[in-house]
Amino acid sequence: MPDDMRAHNRNLIAQFRADGGMSMGDRPLLLLTTIGRRTGEERTTPMMYVRDGGRLMVIASNNGATRDPDWFRNLVANPDVTVELPGETFPAKAQPLREPEYARHWAAVKQKHPFFADHEQRAGRRIPLVELIRR
Repeated sequence: MPDDMRAHNRNLIAQFRADGGMSMGDRPLLLLTTIGRRTGEERTTPMMYVRDGGRLMVIASNNGATRDPDWFRNLVANPDVTVELPGETFPAKAQPLREPEYARHWAAVKQKHPFFADHEQRAGRRIPLVELIRR
């Protein structure tokens, strides 16, 4: 992990917006803008996403940290978000998956991206999966 994660994320956001997200490597990346639960200010976070058919989901692993990432806590407080994908930006509603759907999708995510199993083990918590529903 980079020493200065905020600076790293600022650079990723700038690069994504400059080239339309086309040079982000082997993991699909989107930008998720939430409203800060305490500040009311917009917060944009670059993150990997997964698709299941037409569904778009993000993973709140926080790189295996023991607490949920701030962006997840923000969208729990206010599920109205903005999603930026290569070539498109749209408003969405963020909806954390619940059982039994969660278990099926989480197993598929870990099978396709095994590093998330390591994140789960390090975190010692249930890693939320969040569907981003286009409005």
